[in-house]
Amino acid sequence: MGWYRYDEANNLVLALHVQPGAKSTAAAGLHGEALKIKLAAAPVEGKANTALLKFLAERFDVPLSRVILKQGDKSRHKVIMIQQPVRGPEALFNGASN
Repeated sequence: MGWYRYDEANNLVLALHVQPGAKSTAAAGLHGEALKIKLAAAPVEGKANTALLKFLAERFDVPLSRVILKQGDKSRHKVIMIQQPVRGPEALFNGASN
């Protein structure tokens, strides 16, 4: 498996390696079998997870309620599900369209 797949309900499942405390939030290439995401948020009191979920919701053009942290609440390695995404995984590299 690569860093993303679609499940039977057409939800996008992402395997991410998160690096909190970066200068800006962006996809930063592969880290093993996961996509590395640099986050401009500290790993304090869930702030990094919140920032990650908001970033993904914006990139995939879905409401925050459709971005679900499946695994890795306290870990750098996370599994995220995007329910019925409007865009494909390439959205992480193209930037948000505003």
